[in-house]
Amino acid sequence: MMNDIQQRLGEFIDQETEYWDFWGAVRVVKGGKTLWETCRGFSCAEFGVKNTMSTRFTIASVSKQFTAFAIMLLYDRGQLSLDEDANAFLPDDMRIPAGITVHDLLAHTSGLYNFYNFEDGFYIGEDRLPFDRKTFLDKWILKQPVNPPGESFNYNNANYNLLAWIIEHVSKQSYADFLHENIFSPLGMTGTVFDDGLAVHENKANNYMHDYGETIRVPYVNNLFLKGAGALVSNCGDLQKWYDCLKQRKLLSAKAYQRFFAENLDHYCYGLERHERSGKVMYAHGGDANGISAYTQYFFEDDICIIILSNNESLNQYRLGEGIACILYGKEPKHAVKPDEVPLSEEDLRKFTGTYLPGKIQMEVKNGKLYLVRVNQNIHIELYCIGPNTFIRRHEEQSYTHNLLPEGAEKPTVWGYELIS
Repeated sequence: MMNDIQQRLGEFIDQETEYWDFWGAVRVVKGGKTLWETCRGFSCAEFGVKNTMSTRFTIASVSKQFTAFAIMLLYDRGQLSLDEDANAFLPDDMRIPAGITVHDLLAHTSGLYNFYNFEDGFYIGEDRLPFDRKTFLDKWILKQPVNPPGESFNYNNANYNLLAWIIEHVSKQSYADFLHENIFSPLGMTGTVFDDGLAVHENKANNYMHDYGETIRVPYVNNLFLKGAGALVSNCGDLQKWYDCLKQRKLLSAKAYQRFFAENLDHYCYGLERHERSGKVMYAHGGDANGISAYTQYFFEDDICIIILSNNESLNQYRLGEGIACILYGKEPKHAVKPDEVPLSEEDLRKFTGTYLPGKIQMEVKNGKLYLVRVNQNIHIELYCIGPNTFIRRHEEQSYTHNLLPEGAEKPTVWGYELIS
C-alpha cells in the first residue's frame, strides 16, 4: 500500500514540476519517513548551479509562523500579554492606534491600512529605498485604519512588521538574534536565518521570474521592510525539524500552544491557517513574492508534513500541496492543464493596449504577443488568449483568468481598472 502511494506521489509531483518548469524542492514526510522528495532547476542560473535538497530558499510569508511563535515564547515567559494594547510593548515613539492588541496583530484583525495594493507606491517602489523604521511606520502603517480592531480579517504584512518590533523591544535583542537563540539553535535549524539582503548566505538560491518570456533575476527590494512578515531563508530539512517541534509541542507550554493553534477569523490562527481536508485538521501557510513561492502543510493527527519551496514561482504551490494531500488520503489530485491557445491577430490584441493605472498597470503588444506590464514597468508578463476576450499567463500557473472585456463593458478592464488611455 505504501509503495503504491509513493509511486503515485512520484508520478504526480514529477509530472507537475516538469509541466511548469518548477525550480525548487519538494518533500513529503509521514511518520518521520520521507515518502517522496525531489528538486529541480537552478539555484544560480548564471553559473549553472542546480538546486539540491539542501538548497536554502527564501520562504516569504511562511516566515510569519516563526514570528508568531517568538511572540508566544515571550507570552510564555510573562513578558507580554496577548490581549493587552500592543502599544504597551512598543517603543514610545512607535505608537499605533489605541485598542489594537497583540492578538489583533497575530490574527490580522488590527484594522490597519494595507499598503500592498495597486494604487500606493510602496511595492517595488519605496521598498527599494534605504530603510528607516520610524519613517516606514509614519508614512505607510499609520495611515487611516480601514476598520476598528477585532472587527474583520485583513491579511496585512504591517501586522507582522509590528510584531517583529515588539519582539525586539521586549527581548532587547534583534529579531534575527532572538529567533536564532530561542528557536533555530535549540531545534538544530542551522540553515534558517533572517536575510537582511546584505549578508552572504551559503547555498541560498537566487530568485527568478519571466520578463518577455525570458528568465531574469527578480527586481531588488530591501528585505528590512519585510522583517517579521517574510525574508526568512530555510530548507526542507530545517522545515521538517520545525514541523517536528510543532507536532511534539516543543519549546512552548500547553497553554501557549492552545492559543497558538486556536482558529480566529477567516480560518487564521497565529501565523498559520486551520482547515479541514478529507475530514482531517490541516494547518498550513503559503508564501508568495516575485520569484518566490513556498507552502507548508501539516496534518498532525496523521503525522504528515508537506514542504514546497520554489525560486521561480512557475507553479501554483497551493494546488500542488492539495494534490499531494489528496494522494495521501486516497483521492485523485487535480492536475495542471494549460488551455489551448486561440490565435489572435495583432490588430485584435491592440484593442487591449494602453494604460489602466498610471505607472502600475499597462498592456502592450510586441512581436504579435500581448504583455501585461507590471512592477513599475519592470516586468512584462505574456498573456495568451483562451477564449473570447479571455487570457491567461503563458509561463506561470495561476488560479484565475483575465476577462479583459467583460460582457456589457464599454472598455477593457484589468483587475477592475478600466483602460484610460
